[in-house]
Amino acid sequence: MRRLGLLALLVIAAIGAGAGWLDSQISRPYRGHRPEKVFVDIPHGKSRWAIAGILRQDDVIRNRLAFTLFSVWHFRAPMDAGEYFFDHPVTSREVFWQLAQGRIFVHTVTIPEGWTMFDIAAELDREGVCTRDAFLDAAKDTTLISDLAPQAQNLEGFLFPSTYEFTHHTTCEQAAKRMVQNFRAVWESLNSSGTASLPDGLTADQVVTLASLVERETPRKDERPLVAGVFYNRIKRGGPLQCDPTVAYALELAGHPVKIVHAKDLQIDSPYNTYRNPGLPPGPIANPGEASLRAALTPATTDYMYFVANDSGGHFFSKTLAEHNRNVARYRSLLSRDAQPVADQKQAAHRGPS
Repeated sequence: MRRLGLLALLVIAAIGAGAGWLDSQISRPYRGHRPEKVFVDIPHGKSRWAIAGILRQDDVIRNRLAFTLFSVWHFRAPMDAGEYFFDHPVTSREVFWQLAQGRIFVHTVTIPEGWTMFDIAAELDREGVCTRDAFLDAAKDTTLISDLAPQAQNLEGFLFPSTYEFTHHTTCEQAAKRMVQNFRAVWESLNSSGTASLPDGLTADQVVTLASLVERETPRKDERPLVAGVFYNRIKRGGPLQCDPTVAYALELAGHPVKIVHAKDLQIDSPYNTYRNPGLPPGPIANPGEASLRAALTPATTDYMYFVANDSGGHFFSKTLAEHNRNVARYRSLLSRDAQPVADQKQAAHRGPS
């Protein structure tokens, strides 16, 4: 009996020691000798022991056996394959639950409507998805849109604005392809009846170009069909569209980006300058969203030929040049009125308190 009692005590002591060892291995943060930021790829179909081996090799966990035992204890929680990111030392317990809950690493990148491919390239670079130059190189491959824009020199206009999730291994080519695929899905939903539904005289790539002008001219969705209608009227007349954003794009292509287009900029020698060249530019100047694509496909029927900004985020529309000139003067007056309080404040600050 004494031997059985001693054996029982030894067993209990061993279990206690084993539990203590296991807890010490899985409850203390660990990072080994690796740098603070570590990416770990877990392939599909790997056993728990194999996954533990990968994590130990990457110095994310302290002990392979301890991690395996802990994961087997929680056998009802399978570990998902994928790429995981660890930017600070964590416990093996935390590592297990990150894999069990499938908290796979992704870059979440939001592309707003109206961004150019240059804007997108800079954002992807900033987010660490791929470099700016590499994305711009990828955007030169137009095979994805050859049926829609056979003369296109790049993917400008077809990189659909949305929120994307990219992994650490996403290439520039894959990122561009995802954006084009989103564009095509939206385009097909808007243009389900094919080329017969395009505005008279415009090709698919010209509609996308028109949509990009609309996108850059007004932030208001309710105005976009009307802006598209004005541009369409001017296209039919055969005159210049006189769209400032096309000049801004020409300057960016020339390596001289500007935030505000000045009168001297209107003289730039570029096919994108719609002050010097009639009709649409040779391609899109930005990447339009769904509302602008819809407006370009179904422009409003209107007699308006001109528009100029107002002071509330929209535009004044006019049918004649004389009326347009009055609206321009009205807009300048509004700008002067809005700027006066600012000037008064500056003068007061310069004079000092009374």
